[in-house]
Amino acid sequence: MPRLHPRKNTLALLAACLSSLMFGLEISSVPAILPALEQLLHGDFNDMQWVMNAYTIACTTVLMATGTLADRYGRKRVFVVSIALFGITSLLCGLAPNMAVLIAGRFLQGASGGAMLICQVAVLSHQFQQGHERVKAFAAWGIIFGIGLGFGPIIGSATVALIGWQWVFLAHAPLALATIALAASGVGESRDPHAQKLDVWGIVTLSLAVFGVAFYITQGAGLGFASMTALGIVAASALCLIAFCIAETINAHPMFDFSVFRIRAFSGALIGSAAMNFSFWPFMIYLPVYFHHVLGYDDLHAGLALLAYTLPTLVVPPVAERLAHRYRPGFVIPGGLFTIGLGFFLMHAGSGAEHASWVTMLPGCIVAGVGLGLTNTTVTNTTTGAVSTARAGMASGVDMSARMIALAINIALMGFVLVAGVKAYLSHALPDVQDAAQIHAVSAAIAAGHVVALDPKMAHDALVHGFRWVMMYGGVGVWLLALASFVTFGALTKRPSLREARATTCAQSTD
Repeated sequence: MPRLHPRKNTLALLAACLSSLMFGLEISSVPAILPALEQLLHGDFNDMQWVMNAYTIACTTVLMATGTLADRYGRKRVFVVSIALFGITSLLCGLAPNMAVLIAGRFLQGASGGAMLICQVAVLSHQFQQGHERVKAFAAWGIIFGIGLGFGPIIGSATVALIGWQWVFLAHAPLALATIALAASGVGESRDPHAQKLDVWGIVTLSLAVFGVAFYITQGAGLGFASMTALGIVAASALCLIAFCIAETINAHPMFDFSVFRIRAFSGALIGSAAMNFSFWPFMIYLPVYFHHVLGYDDLHAGLALLAYTLPTLVVPPVAERLAHRYRPGFVIPGGLFTIGLGFFLMHAGSGAEHASWVTMLPGCIVAGVGLGLTNTTVTNTTTGAVSTARAGMASGVDMSARMIALAINIALMGFVLVAGVKAYLSHALPDVQDAAQIHAVSAAIAAGHVVALDPKMAHDALVHGFRWVMMYGGVGVWLLALASFVTFGALTKRPSLREARATTCAQSTD
């Protein structure tokens, strides 16, 4: 391929970085404004969960498909279209008059955002093919993405406080226009002449399975977890998952190649990928509720408190890369997960202090953020480095899908645990109330921060109790997955290096 002009490369890098900033902001700024959305758009606890889950499930749906479409129809073309759709759907979210329209808009925004994310990587991979330039380009892209994730909470909180929640979404419209101009001027068009057909069955069955599980967890209490409707949803989700496995097994060019799971480094890192979104990221959806309704902070102060949770994820990754090079990912990734769990237990202790505040929560937030920083980039580099170059795109897609699936399911699970913890407290404090449906409704209202017809101190203590359950759930869960990752890596036994694993995979792929 002829070398592209340096100016065009710069414009292409700016387009990729600006689009990554938008995507990162939409992940971390929206949780900070959920309490305001509930109050102003009259949402309930389930609405809060679906504002985030609609985005993550839609991302999962398009991740693998977009790569195939971009290879076939042109990476620049699909990139520009995805940016335009992200801007339009952001306008829809910002202009939403109620929660139903906002949730629908978030689904469409998540689909366009997921497509935009995959195209960023494809564009940079094509535009920067020389070693030194490639490293610098991806480093800049990663830093900007991290800035969006790290500063999203304070940006979202400040936006709500100063000009209104709508601008958390509306601001992406002019940013999208600027990004399209940069992409049109700098990105070179590229296609894969050997692009495979779209794995429609795999995409549809996996998406329906994830949606069904999330729907059962969030809506199960209202439907009745053992009701025929709820059990039918579980059965349909299980059938979709089985159909997905069959589709990927018989497809000549599957989006999920199950043979890579035989590589211990890949599987160990993938557990780490899911574990981060089992604990750290889903809790970010609920932490603003804790700062608002337990500690009584306003939007701006809650956003400032959230910085302790997110900023360590910006500064730790370079240290993590050096540690992984020296001590192997099989130690660093489980160690990072263990650190996240330790942070959750410290937050659990801090939330139980007599005069709980951001100061008592600070050690846990920082430690959890450090653990995420140790794990995040190490996981991605290990999953893509454990397979052959030809399979790196597929490995990256599996990694991102594992993250989004784990996030979608655990947003729902953490919400379930929070309501269950509040309900357990109320059931003990109000033994004379026997109506389970009434207690559940009051518990869900308290979990969402709504005013209920109870003694304010009792409602406050019930919410604290529920959050302590969530912190314990996050800590225990990520420690169990840290152990599973460590065992899967086989870090204490002699194992082949990543180079040897790559060579083995290449040999298998040519058989």
